[in-house]
Amino acid sequence: MTCRNRKPKKNINVEEFSPRTVIRERRRELRYKKEIRSFFLRTVILLVSIWILFGMFFGITVMKNDDMSPRISAGDLLFYYRLENRFSAGDVVVFQKSGKEYVGRIVAKGGDKVEITNRSELKVNDGVVLEDDIYYSTPQYDSDVTYPLILSEEEYFILCDYREQAEDSRYFGAVAGEAIKGKVLAVIRRSEL
Repeated sequence: MTCRNRKPKKNINVEEFSPRTVIRERRRELRYKKEIRSFFLRTVILLVSIWILFGMFFGITVMKNDDMSPRISAGDLLFYYRLENRFSAGDVVVFQKSGKEYVGRIVAKGGDKVEITNRSELKVNDGVVLEDDIYYSTPQYDSDVTYPLILSEEEYFILCDYREQAEDSRYFGAVAGEAIKGKVLAVIRRSEL
């Protein structure tokens, strides 16, 4: 009895199924799987590190307007340090007021007496502040802020560099220390990106 539907046998290479070849192939598969696991583990560690670095220590924001012109322009990228808690006059900071984010320069801190005169002068502790790098006058705003203003501890008087139209402490008063998100460390110009 012969079966006509029988298929011819394929030539089987005995070396393909030798123990050495099987072990070699298995090792190659395991090495490949190890490399994939290692890649994903490194990627997760990198992402967690970036999240910790920029979520807790540093912050990034984009300058939304020209309030700090000419030094910082709209569209510039600002890197700031979140853990700074001692600020001094001249520091550029990112702060939040009434749910809105601002960037400004500290001109006075807790215990200082601040006054914006009718002649558009900035006075701190009864002395006129001469600012070589500010190119605009500092007019008073029609607001609820009355001068002279004596700052309590942990309060800061923050002005923008573009003094003639910017929203700053002349508009909403002193800024509490806890409203300051961080001190600006670096600026990347929009034109350099």
